[in-house]
Amino acid sequence: MKKILPFFWVAFIATQVRAQTPEDGLRLGWYTPIGGTARVQAIGGVMGSLGGDISANFSNPAGLGLYKTREFVLSPGLAMLANNWKYRGNDTSTNRQAFNYGASGFVWGSRSDRDAVHKSHAISLAVAQVANFNNTISFSGLNNQSSFSEQFLEELTKDRADSNAALSNYIFGSSLAFRTYLIDKELAPNGQQIGYQSLVPLNFPIMQNFTATTRGGIHEIAVSYATNTEEKLYLGVSLGIPIVSYRRDKTITERDMSGNVNNDFNFSTFTQNTTYSGVGINGKFGLIYRPQQRVRLGFAFHTPSLMSFRDEISASMTTDTEGYAGVLTETSANLNSGNKGVRTYSVSTPWRAIFSGSYVFNEVADTKRQRAFVSADIEVVNHRGSRFRAATEMADLMPFYDALNATIKEIYRPSVNIKLGGELKFDPVAFRLGAGYFSSPYKEKALQANRLMFSGGLGYRKNGFFIDAAYQYWVTKDVQFPYVLADNINTFANQQLLMQSMVVTVGVKF
Repeated sequence: MKKILPFFWVAFIATQVRAQTPEDGLRLGWYTPIGGTARVQAIGGVMGSLGGDISANFSNPAGLGLYKTREFVLSPGLAMLANNWKYRGNDTSTNRQAFNYGASGFVWGSRSDRDAVHKSHAISLAVAQVANFNNTISFSGLNNQSSFSEQFLEELTKDRADSNAALSNYIFGSSLAFRTYLIDKELAPNGQQIGYQSLVPLNFPIMQNFTATTRGGIHEIAVSYATNTEEKLYLGVSLGIPIVSYRRDKTITERDMSGNVNNDFNFSTFTQNTTYSGVGINGKFGLIYRPQQRVRLGFAFHTPSLMSFRDEISASMTTDTEGYAGVLTETSANLNSGNKGVRTYSVSTPWRAIFSGSYVFNEVADTKRQRAFVSADIEVVNHRGSRFRAATEMADLMPFYDALNATIKEIYRPSVNIKLGGELKFDPVAFRLGAGYFSSPYKEKALQANRLMFSGGLGYRKNGFFIDAAYQYWVTKDVQFPYVLADNINTFANQQLLMQSMVVTVGVKF
């Protein structure tokens, strides 16, 4: 665990400046992709070399070059989540349902003159929810090694804060702990302050409870153009506008389990409410090449999204120190003239590269006579490439963001995602299957994380009308830190998330 110590140090100073952690960057790059139509989701999200689907806006825009007609598409969906948590030998579970939607919008395809080199062109306007952040996190367990209060203790100690600073300079964390006597002065025998101390006794295990409710997602608007050269080479470009909304309401409670009513600690509850909102821009470039009639090869590159963010934060703490100071409550609003804390900054998300290949059985121009295909995508995502930058008016935070970016490079690695899918057609009905594996973004082997996906679905196409249905089953392994410390052993919960996703796509060609 020593290798991930820089993460803990950055997270420590993040509490001081009310700023971001590496987890915030990872959230924008390592998520369950749900942005395709039902057809694409049924075949495991494979779209890099197939084309002919509006989902190409968000994977390889060259695939729009296969369009020669116009199309309108809607893709509503539903996700059901079941979490299993293991924390310090204790198992808990949570469930959540959330609506989502896949790729929806318009494609305008047009044929060129018969003798033209460019056989067709297409433009598209589409929107998709590429990530869904709705979830409920809840785990608990007994701990006699560390306490959440130590995060505030470290902050005040390492900053060499005097009593006035401890009272007023850390209004979203340490000042709340100090004002409710969760953290108090440490005095020498002569009465002189020599530091700070936590009133949480660890000679007997304390019960820790962590709960967080998250909401929001990443929604992307895409405008794309693609061209078809001699039915051999398809080129496409897309301009994306990602819009991020994320809210996290978390509560951490520690409770004395010793039964001793005279040890100056009964319980402490810390609540933090954070809202993130951002908008940005990105580009996607791609090509599809057909070296043979039945073979398609694809490549796409997604530039980093350049995004501007605004965060709002509020916090409160209630502590019962029994006979020491009794029950006290303090809030950030009381210390900030009733206002929430606000932070503005910019983020550059990881780049992606997608390598693809497909084999189409009975490949002919008339899609009704195509009988089947198999396809695969290999995607590389550079999670080490996330970068945070301070807003111009907050240039004093540049050293913090430099340290944060260095930590991201230290603890994350590029991940490789592999997706496979296929379709079997019996006009007008099609049967589809898919699977995918998404590798861990963490360098540290102790932080076990990956995603497995299995999918299937049906499709019906007749007289320009089509309807598709898809089902995906995801198994995600990840970790959740309730708090992070620089000077003590850190502990985390292991998460297994089982997600069932269903989406229906309805469309018409005209």
